[in-house]
Order: sequence, then structure tokens, then C-alpha cells
Amino acid sequence: MSIKSWPIHERPREKLLEQGAQQLSDTELLAIFIRSGLQGKTAVDLARELILQFGSFKALLKAEFKDFCRIPGLGIAKYAQLQAALEISKRYLYEDSTNQEVLTNPRSVKKFLISHFRNHKREVFACIYLNNKNRVIGFKELFFGSINRADIYPREIVKSALEQNAAAVIFVHNHTSGDPTPSDADREITKVLKKALEIVEIKTLDHMVIGEQGCFSLAEFGWA
Repeated sequence: MSIKSWPIHERPREKLLEQGAQQLSDTELLAIFIRSGLQGKTAVDLARELILQFGSFKALLKAEFKDFCRIPGLGIAKYAQLQAALEISKRYLYEDSTNQEVLTNPRSVKKFLISHFRNHKREVFACIYLNNKNRVIGFKELFFGSINRADIYPREIVKSALEQNAAAVIFVHNHTSGDPTPSDADREITKVLKKALEIVEIKTLDHMVIGEQGCFSLAEFGWA
């Protein structure tokens, strides 16, 4: 039976418009995204199969293309749509953070960083740039790959901070291992970068490490 033959109040799209998205189940939300089913399967059936296959939205959003497409009816178009939706949500959270929050402590930064770095499949080193009121004025990913002291150039960090006219910065990088505990190398590069920025009178507020298990603030332990 197709969704069109269901009672109106049970159809996911109509239910969303009448009651609001927050009233829908995970399966119903995903069915609206999928839009159409296959012969003998509704979009709700496909959505339920996806959630059973991956176990959670988090796992689904991190799924590799080949794993996603193993389910009949899902292909390159749906995978591209899903990745686009994920990126839109990331950019929304970034705009929300930069437009509304004054980031003066580690806790106020974590939500944005975790959402941004959660699905990166490689290590990334980035900077958040702040003005003299600690409001975010920029964010930039600078270095990629296996992050260690040899891969990060203080001169480039200083240059980018000056280009942003920043009064302060927050360093951030992710651990693809999932464990956000900073390594000795992480602590050492923080000291090096902090010294370099002090020369041009730019403060280092924190260095945050993101992993599947959470977010670690070096500033909270007096290491930044």
C-alpha cells in the first residue's frame, strides 16, 4: 500500500506540516527525505530498513557510499542529498554560533566543534578567530592529514590570524582514533603556536581536540 493511500494524519509529510517536525519519529523524518519507495516498499519501509541497517542517524550520516547503496532503492542521488543535508546543518550551526554566541569559555565552543568535526575521516587542524570582545569573526581549516608538529607551520598560523584581524584564536583539531585525549605532541605544538602569536599580540584562548568520545579542552587543564 502506497503512502498516498494512508489516512492523511499518518502520512509523514502531512504530519510534519500539521504537527511540526519534532513530532515525527526518526523513520518518518527519514522517509520524507527519501521521498519515494520501490515496488512493494514505501519510503517509510526504506527508511526503517536504513535505520535498522545502520543503527542510528549518526552511523547513517557517517556511512560510506558503497555501504549506503547496498540497500535497494538507494543510490548516488540519495547519498549526495544526504551529504548535502549534513553540510547544510553544519553551516547552520556555524552561523548560529558566530552570530549569536560570545565564545569566552571552552563549554560555549564545544557544541559547534563537535558537530563540525564529527564526520571528518582525516585529521584536520583549524583555527577559530575572535575579535577583542571574544566574538567569532572567522573559522578556517588550515592543515590536513596526520597532524604533528612537522605538519603545522607557525608562520601560516600567524599570517592567517593577522589576515582575519584577530585579537585571539582557538586552535582545534580532531583525532580520527576517536579518543580526544591530547598527545604530548599536541601539547608541544600548542606552546610553540602560542609563543609565535604572542609576538604579534594575539592571544591563544584554547586548543580543543575532538573525537568520537567527546571534546578535550587544553585550557581547562592549564595547557593552553
